[in-house]
Amino acid sequence: MVRSWKYYLSILVLLLSCKTKETDSLAAERRALAEQVFEEAVQYGQGSPECMRLLEKATLIDSTYAEAIHELSVAYLKRGYPHKWKPLFDKAVRHDPKSWLAARGNIYLVSYRDYKKALADFDAADTLTPGFVDYTGGHSINFWRGMAYLGLKDYENCIAFYDKHIKKETEETGEDWVEIEAFLYRGIAKYELGNIFTAKKDFEKVLRYTQKSADAKYYLSKVLKQQGVIDSAKIYIEQAKEDFQEGYYNQRAYVEALRQIYWEDLIAQQKSVDTSLSL
Repeated sequence: MVRSWKYYLSILVLLLSCKTKETDSLAAERRALAEQVFEEAVQYGQGSPECMRLLEKATLIDSTYAEAIHELSVAYLKRGYPHKWKPLFDKAVRHDPKSWLAARGNIYLVSYRDYKKALADFDAADTLTPGFVDYTGGHSINFWRGMAYLGLKDYENCIAFYDKHIKKETEETGEDWVEIEAFLYRGIAKYELGNIFTAKKDFEKVLRYTQKSADAKYYLSKVLKQQGVIDSAKIYIEQAKEDFQEGYYNQRAYVEALRQIYWEDLIAQQKSVDTSLSL
């Protein structure tokens, strides 16, 4: 009887092993075919009918193919269909959290200004890759954390994370490779805390690496006005208006940039400077 059970169990294990290998083989074939369709899809413009049709086909072939699910989700997001992008993106995160968790946080931050959800995703993504700084959307996770804290008006944490980001980028590639938005946003946080002297250094650093920036010149005008250097404040606000008209200001496609300035802001600052000059 004991021998019979051992024989039965060995046959069962063999059958299960064969079944597992067969399942794995079919899964690999589905993934390979889905990847072929995905490669064809991305030859078309993102969000185009041809691209989306092929992406949907890829996700039907392999429902666990996170990259195709993510790409389809983003197309819906950019077309303005939140009820379609969110379930798809969540599915991509479930199947491949290391690749897409931080990216979802980026969408919460940039597109929806849900700073707390963004930070929750960034923190969760960090736990999946200990000892490694994640990157998403072309920037480090610390860059995005700094922006989220700026949105929450938690200026101390904003500065702390931009300090981390700038330090790491400077050590690895040199300060001239650091995104000017990092200096701009850190400067804004310092300005909001009343640290106008250190804020001024960050705005000047923006102009060290790019001569045209309506944002940096706008804030320098505000700083100089507070310092009583009115003539220089006037020069900077006039230059800020010129840069703005040429399109040199912080802006994003599809959505408004965080702390984006507008023509009305520049006019208001110019009137404030002119009033001080007339006194």
